[in-house]
Amino acid sequence: MWRAAVTEMVATACLVFALTTTLISCFESGQTDPKILVPVSIFISGFPLLLATIPLTGGHMNPVFTFAVVLKGGVSIARAVAYFVAQCLGSLIAFAVVKATMDRATAEKYQLGGCAVNGGGSGVGAGTALALEFTCTFILLFVAMPILEERRRRELGLPTVCAVAAVAYGMVVYVSITVTGRPGYAGVGLHPARCWAAAVLFKGSLWEAHRVFWVGPFLACFVYHVLSLAMPEEELEKGDESEDQDHNGHVDKFRGDGSKEFRISDF
Repeated sequence: MWRAAVTEMVATACLVFALTTTLISCFESGQTDPKILVPVSIFISGFPLLLATIPLTGGHMNPVFTFAVVLKGGVSIARAVAYFVAQCLGSLIAFAVVKATMDRATAEKYQLGGCAVNGGGSGVGAGTALALEFTCTFILLFVAMPILEERRRRELGLPTVCAVAAVAYGMVVYVSITVTGRPGYAGVGLHPARCWAAAVLFKGSLWEAHRVFWVGPFLACFVYHVLSLAMPEEELEKGDESEDQDHNGHVDKFRGDGSKEFRISDF
């Protein structure tokens, strides 16, 4: 468990550093529409890290995913706490590197990749941020959680699963930027530990209404979990035929297109 926690810490540090710097770089690129670059940069950052860590720790790298897995009974409370502490420490390490290497004015111009609520009047309001955190986190969970299950990973293959998860992450961040349209807002946080670490090291307006980065995603986890209990279990059968037994006890075979396959014994 402790080896997995250390792996989570290192992976989270790499992810947070990569996401923060690439997001800011996208907006500083001088492109006519830099928002288009955001999902591409998130995919480039997230895909290899997911590919490397899912076989080792499940590839959480985020308290939101750890909490969602706990609700489904996928990890113990003790392991979840260890992951949570590791993710917070990893985020601190990442932002310590950001603070030491990136120009502070440039970093704060885009709210450190979406970690401020109404920061200096250039962010978004608490209500808007809460709605975005909840909605975008729910969409991400709805897309990513089913394919991250072990059975689906075996069926789809690890690279496909990682690609879909990374694309989903980039999609919701892109949507959040498009919805708000604020030049000083760099997208939905989606990562409470990341925004907490940014507030600890950069202080100032980053603490303003900071609770929305925790309340929104964790509320989305709970709502998703409740809805997932009502979702149908997927029945994946190999082969193109399914069987249906009629009222006489005979078994009728159907082709994959739904048309009946008659046999001599039926007549």
